[in-house]
Amino acid sequence: MDVNFLAGSTALNPIHPANAYPRLARVFPFLRWWPMVSRDTLRADAIAGLTVAMILIPQSMAYAQLAGMPAFYGLYAAFLPVLIGALWGSSHQLATGPVAMVALLTGSSLAQFATPGQDQFIAMAITLALMVGVFQFTLGVFRLGAIISFLSHPVIVGFTNAAAIIIALSQLNKFIGVPLVRTDQFLLDVWGVLRRATDAHWPTLAFGLAALTLMLLLRRYRPLWPGVLIAVALATLVSWGIEFERGDSAQAAQFDNANVRTVIEVARATRDNLAEVNREISEKSNDMQQFRQRYGEDHPRALALRHDIEFLRLQMRGIERERDTRLAELHSLRFERVPSVGGAASRFYLEGQLPASVTADARRWQVERLDQNEITLKGGGNVIGAVPAGLPKFSWPGFNFGTLATLFATALVITLVGFMEAISIAKAMATQTRQRIDPNQELIGQGLANVAGSLTQSFPVSGSFSRSAVNLSAGARTGMSSVFTVGVVLLTLLLFTPALYHLPQSVLAAIILLAVINLVNFKGLIHAWHAHHHDGIAAFVTFIATLAFAPQLEAGILVGGGLAILLYLYRTMRPRVAVLSRHPDGRLRDAQLHNLPTSDYVIAIRFDGSLYFANVPYFEDLIMNQVARRPKAKFVLIVGDAINELDASGATAIRDLVHRMRDIGVTLVFSGLKQQVEVVVDNTELDKVIGADNIFRNDDQAIESIHSRITDPDFSPARCPLHIGERRAPREPRALNAPDS
Repeated sequence: MDVNFLAGSTALNPIHPANAYPRLARVFPFLRWWPMVSRDTLRADAIAGLTVAMILIPQSMAYAQLAGMPAFYGLYAAFLPVLIGALWGSSHQLATGPVAMVALLTGSSLAQFATPGQDQFIAMAITLALMVGVFQFTLGVFRLGAIISFLSHPVIVGFTNAAAIIIALSQLNKFIGVPLVRTDQFLLDVWGVLRRATDAHWPTLAFGLAALTLMLLLRRYRPLWPGVLIAVALATLVSWGIEFERGDSAQAAQFDNANVRTVIEVARATRDNLAEVNREISEKSNDMQQFRQRYGEDHPRALALRHDIEFLRLQMRGIERERDTRLAELHSLRFERVPSVGGAASRFYLEGQLPASVTADARRWQVERLDQNEITLKGGGNVIGAVPAGLPKFSWPGFNFGTLATLFATALVITLVGFMEAISIAKAMATQTRQRIDPNQELIGQGLANVAGSLTQSFPVSGSFSRSAVNLSAGARTGMSSVFTVGVVLLTLLLFTPALYHLPQSVLAAIILLAVINLVNFKGLIHAWHAHHHDGIAAFVTFIATLAFAPQLEAGILVGGGLAILLYLYRTMRPRVAVLSRHPDGRLRDAQLHNLPTSDYVIAIRFDGSLYFANVPYFEDLIMNQVARRPKAKFVLIVGDAINELDASGATAIRDLVHRMRDIGVTLVFSGLKQQVEVVVDNTELDKVIGADNIFRNDDQAIESIHSRITDPDFSPARCPLHIGERRAPREPRALNAPDS
């Protein structure tokens, strides 16, 4: 692939639509692809698009389950969002679609409010995609792509490493075939799975290990082969051939053990109680909202309703714990099934309690879930199951303002994390293709992709690192490669969904494990620590907080981001300050660092940082302390070439300090102020307070003026450590690791 050649380049196409209609090209950036320069470009895009599709189809189903959605929703997320992201994005090679990080954030966040895979959960995920899309599109339209800088790189490194571990651990139960009971403590859930590792379903584990081994071997020895697709195809064929999946349904009366029937009834009762409490909370919340709007938040009835809601929520948490306990108890049991004979219903006996007079089948059965009217059991491994054929239904997501408020924080975090992932990938590829990346246009593309996805039953999506790398290495030259990818997904939805039924879920777990290997980067944490200890602290705190707060991952990144901002403010509150003296090379340098004598009559200080509200007290204190140490000093020179910014608080502090110094007979002199600082000085009329004769362009002029104004008979300019002298020694080059002056 010739990376210097970009299809659709306006330089090579004088009648290019982007040249003829520049405004139209800004609205429809995909016009820059046409006219196609040659058949070679179209052929390269077609090959790249087909290659990416071979990875996207199985990956999308795996990421759907990571997001808590049925697997076939991954195909919906791999359809229209991929196309829209390519058409309106900035990068020619960025592959939009389901990604592990965003899928994990979606699943973990929504699991707090609904049961994964259920209708309410799916509806919330689709609404979340709409919110993320609107946020990203709005930021792009108003050209606010720089907002992504609020999440520092160390915070993202810490979050990414923790998220990769959480992603891997979240697939453990599917990989070994042990049911997972979800609670609000992810690490405890994982510990529960590990404690039951001896109950692993060995055929499920065998499928997962075989698929993972095969994909690793193909990645190493046959990197051009579609390893993921090959593993999926072989696993599906074997699963179908050995009848890997076995399912059955039963009523409580079909279980022989009375204690088991009791546990089933209690679990169902707690589920019904939970639904009733949820209904009461919803009704009282609506009533409280109406009272607040009509009478205000302090109305006695509104306060009483708030108290009732809090009590119901406490009650709900107790019921949830009881439900989870009963479900965990049921999931841990193994049964032997006596098949139905002569129209009689099947009977299920606890393992080891089968009567000698009857014969069971050769399988061990587990309760998979409790439905409203029946109990679903499995006697084999979990497979994807039925995948609806046809295109996703086009519909507007149903939501209310309560849902929007609930999902606001999650949508904001996914907006920032998803875009950061996409733009970093796009910029990395641009270093090879020499393409100019517009972050704001990429925000618009990602936003429209998520909005379009929400209209076609998709959960939030972003740019994929693995698929984008494949797209680039396969020779993609324009976004047309994504159009070919969507074509393959379209054919799959229309024709090949029945072939996916027998795909084991442990194989999807293996696909996710393979994908997140590249996300683990502990060297990045160490590098952040070496760069600056504050960055290292922010990275490690984000890492620990994300693990500790899981599944509320947004809390971890908010804690890390907030800490990074606080540490930055702390650093700038106490910037480096140097008391200066004349070095033999003729320059003013840090007297303490270079062991230079200082003047008793003139205090020269360099303030290395912006002077703003957070460090104003520090600035005032250090000036006062230096004056107190040198009672003979009548002049304080502020060398301002390192002051990059001055805000209203800083201007006020200088004004007050000038007056305080004059009261004790000391004059403040400034030199080398930068233009942006001079603008503030002029606008606030601070120059009149300081005095025009106390503001100089450079430190030499300031020192000459100060020397001429000192009247002490014991003072000699020639003996002053700040004396300029007749000649200057040439400046010595500074080593890279040498301290600053």
